Amino acid sequence: MPSAGRKHIASRGPGSPSPDRTPLQTPLTSAVQEAVVELDAVAGIVYFVEDDCEGLRAALIGGTPPAVFTMPERIPLDGPYASSTAWRTGTIVVIGEPVIRPDDPGLARLVPFPYSAVATPLSAHGHQFGVLTLIRIPSRDGMLTAGQRRRLREIGDRLAHDLVPSADGGAPSAPAPDPVVFPVYPADPCPAPVSAAVWGLPDVRGSSGMTLMYQLHKLSGALNEAVDIDAVVAAARSRIMEPCRARSVVISTVSDGRLWVVGHCGTSTGVLRLLHGSSADGGSPTADVLRGRDPLLFADRSELLAAYPDTPEDGCRAWAFLPLRAHDTAVGVCGLGFAEERRFGAEEQAVVMMMAGLLAQALERARLSESAHALAESLQKRLLPRILSDLPDVITTARYLPAPSSAGVGGDWYEVITLPGGRICLVVGDVEGHNVESSAVMGQLRSAVLAYAREGHGPAAVLTRTSNLLTELATELLATCCFVCLDVTEGAVEAALAGHPAPLVRRPDGRTEALDIPADVPLGVYSDVPYRTYETTLEPGSLLLLYTDGLIGVRTPDALPRVRSLLAAGHRNREHNLEGLADRLIATVPPPPERRDDVVLLLARYEGTPLELRPRFNRLEIQRHDLQGVKATRRFVRESLAAWDRDTLADDLELMASEVVTNALIHADSHVDLRLRACPDHIRLEVRDSDATPPVPSALSASDEENAQAEHGRGLLIVESLATAWGTSPSGRGKTIWLELST
Repeated sequence: MPSAGRKHIASRGPGSPSPDRTPLQTPLTSAVQEAVVELDAVAGIVYFVEDDCEGLRAALIGGTPPAVFTMPERIPLDGPYASSTAWRTGTIVVIGEPVIRPDDPGLARLVPFPYSAVATPLSAHGHQFGVLTLIRIPSRDGMLTAGQRRRLREIGDRLAHDLVPSADGGAPSAPAPDPVVFPVYPADPCPAPVSAAVWGLPDVRGSSGMTLMYQLHKLSGALNEAVDIDAVVAAARSRIMEPCRARSVVISTVSDGRLWVVGHCGTSTGVLRLLHGSSADGGSPTADVLRGRDPLLFADRSELLAAYPDTPEDGCRAWAFLPLRAHDTAVGVCGLGFAEERRFGAEEQAVVMMMAGLLAQALERARLSESAHALAESLQKRLLPRILSDLPDVITTARYLPAPSSAGVGGDWYEVITLPGGRICLVVGDVEGHNVESSAVMGQLRSAVLAYAREGHGPAAVLTRTSNLLTELATELLATCCFVCLDVTEGAVEAALAGHPAPLVRRPDGRTEALDIPADVPLGVYSDVPYRTYETTLEPGSLLLLYTDGLIGVRTPDALPRVRSLLAAGHRNREHNLEGLADRLIATVPPPPERRDDVVLLLARYEGTPLELRPRFNRLEIQRHDLQGVKATRRFVRESLAAWDRDTLADDLELMASEVVTNALIHADSHVDLRLRACPDHIRLEVRDSDATPPVPSALSASDEENAQAEHGRGLLIVESLATAWGTSPSGRGKTIWLELST
């Protein structure tokens, strides 16, 4: 530490807007320029000590771009750095020679390329101002000679003497928050021929560095706009791989001790297979870079094979493996491959490492965002009904689109509740907001509506009790709700609204209109007027559409007429399949960013035909992991068809049902719900499970391994060949696979 008899002075320096900065600027600038040129450095920094003697802060930085942009603005006085050690000891300190990168990891964090640092103290006449530090490339001109060290000390001592009058005259007592930066080029620069061919103009000094910094700026902008890992990888491809004239890029992350490829371009499948899932402790360039802080650069294949003899051929002739570190934590590795031999100059190394730092931070943000989105999506699915309920006389289907927000969750919800006595309740609600709180409140309201409805309360009473509950939840969020109760034996409807859009009804003759239900106030809003019940009667063949306002949107005034037109068109085409109609309705919703809200639609068709013409209906539920479920399915199908005098269809339907149920039990890992309907002109089978992933038929392959992996898709080929029509659609938080056989 400085001796007790010496005074230190903290000067604001040339970076300050203070009027005192002008007298200091000339000696500082001259000293830095002289030191950089004579000692062939890439950057020189004047550090002044802070008022509290806790650190050194840069007052002026001079050198070649991009090196000047990588210099640390502050260095702690108690750190193991050349600058802080020189200030404490009062001697010249050199770190980084002859080793390219010092062993101490703290120093490696400050400058992102191989370098050496030399610092001399700035002290004179009892004043200790700070230090003058130079950054050099060790391989550039060998080690510093004794004469060069003496010359640096002379420059530093002269600068300290020039600062004494300002200090005695009462210079500002604290360093400036931002340093002055200016260009300085060594007297005899050693350009890197390969870099000059790639970056800038070889005959224009500074062109390469400016071009590099331009690409860094563009990469920063692209990464700031990236919202997911795919966008981050796309930015790396367009702003790192292509400007560097690389042939390939592979971006891998680390998780659970293994490397996982998250993006690539121009890399062979064989190389990707070896890397994806490999151990992060393995002896590969990627694994070694991940564990350290330095890049691995191989100018040709002989250098790579000398270090890693087992490296497979990938068509490249040079490689750069860059560590991706965010907040001092290993995130992954960015690997670049080049078609020709390539040597990185000091400028290029500095910039690609800065690029790697930006890429690491963006990648980490994207990973955290996707993890949060996956968690929110899982929460959202759990709050939706597992499987939609219905009755033989009512067919239902629903669709849900979450709001395109960063949270990925919203407050829209729906429910179908079957009650004793042939009654069914259709519910759609909307909690304001698109965040986790909205979903949490929505889950509580959904549970309340279910409970109150099953207690036997009417629509108005259900809404009143739910509104009181929302008031007691101590939330500022409001909610709207549409509650419709249908008695299927008579077609009688009771409905109530809490500030929600009225449902649409398509009459059997094709007329489409909104039910004239009083809107009343949203849930959670006190009102002297109680919720009112609206009553009407539906004729057999009527279709109800309940929806949230995301379906029509506030900025699309023609959306509601378009929805009505689609409902009418379905009637004209005598469409009996609600799934296709639901898909066409949801297709009217614009994509983000035009769509800013959740979307829910719930369709219910009231069959209500006379007893002798009503569709016959049977249902079977198979428990999760029930090994006898497929056998029970075959018996269920055959016995149902025999009772309905449709035995001729039993063989085909039994085979298709067996295949679909087998897939559901194996891959959905949930309960399976079978519903079989016999209509006058067709038989319809629905298989519902809790896995939202749609199945895909798998074509036969010449590979036994691929055939085994795709075995679950074979059943759908059978369905496709035997069924008159088939498809898959969302059902609650799962899906429904439906198939029909014409009679």
